[in-house]
Amino acid sequence: MEDGRRAPIAIAGWACTTLCFVSYAAAFSHGASLSACTDMMPRHLRAQLHSPSNNYVTLHTNMSFYFPGDKVPVTVRSTRDFMGFLLQARKVSNDEIAGTFIFIPPGSKLMTCFEDGDTVTHSDKSLKRNLSFVWKAPDQPVGDIKFFISVVQSYFVYWAKIESAIVAQRGQN
Repeated sequence: MEDGRRAPIAIAGWACTTLCFVSYAAAFSHGASLSACTDMMPRHLRAQLHSPSNNYVTLHTNMSFYFPGDKVPVTVRSTRDFMGFLLQARKVSNDEIAGTFIFIPPGSKLMTCFEDGDTVTHSDKSLKRNLSFVWKAPDQPVGDIKFFISVVQSYFVYWAKIESAIVAQRGQN
């Protein structure tokens, strides 16, 4: 091929590759995909998982127990900015998602993994540090639960399934 035609073809190939990568990356700037519901892992290309024990995020609630139907405040605190997250409550007994979120902060949105509003993710890539949520326990007993969050610091760096302390269920039959 003559040199005069190589440059436009190379530029077109580079532009197509760049546009494909940018559109793939932009897809996650508005929240996690449904494919993350089960394992809470981001689906980023070449993303690097960091140990949940070596993170800068704390996930807690001021309640050590709850009754069916209770509203439980959940807070996320970080010493560093992060862009994305995925938050769920899960049964200790079998790791199934439980309950729904009824209050979420700006920059986040509800997802439906198994039930409407059972998961929360980011709705934009603005920097976040401190977030507050309210989770509503199911009306029927489900047992003890833990909250889990996966946090994305940047497109390539994340922590998966950082967990809270156990929140024990009271009032079981």
